[in-house]
Amino acid sequence: MRLIRDERGLTMPELLIAIVILSIIIGPLTAALIVYVRNSDVTVIRMGESHDIQIAAAYFAQDVSSLGVRDASLNFVQSVGNAVAYPCTAAGTSVVLFAWDESTVTGTTTVRVNYVARDVAGERQLRRVQCRGNATPVSDIVVIHNLVGTPDPPLCPGVPSCFSAGASLPRLVTLTVFIKHPQNPGPSTSLTLSGQRRQS
Repeated sequence: MRLIRDERGLTMPELLIAIVILSIIIGPLTAALIVYVRNSDVTVIRMGESHDIQIAAAYFAQDVSSLGVRDASLNFVQSVGNAVAYPCTAAGTSVVLFAWDESTVTGTTTVRVNYVARDVAGERQLRRVQCRGNATPVSDIVVIHNLVGTPDPPLCPGVPSCFSAGASLPRLVTLTVFIKHPQNPGPSTSLTLSGQRRQS
């Protein structure tokens, strides 16, 4: 028995119907893909800002909780913003400097942390520069990307000034910063970093 092969292919009406059906299916799928890509870009930007907020809040709270340098009589001395007594060299504009004593195997060393606003490759960053024992940095990390401007000096509720020479060491320190990614269409995000001193 011989099979008869049909080699006619598609007719013009069948081809037109297939094209119409494909355009009905592809149109909404393309629109959904475009919306997904736009939303994923915004989501990535917001996730980056959220990550910076978490990192900055954790470091700032830890640094303030450690705050406190004692003199020979074991009294606290001013160790917030005291760059003369506790320098920590860093490029950029210093926002706040903290210092505290840390016990080591060989004795006590003074740890200094300088929060610095610095422009790097066209991006304003808040960086945490740490020095141990002297003014030479041992670490320099970015805690906030896309910083807006330079933050105002921190506030110390209950203390007239965080920085005056005769001021008592503050128990609470807050710093307000603003973050805005260049591609974020919304307003800048305000973040208040805060920490409470553990030593008394």
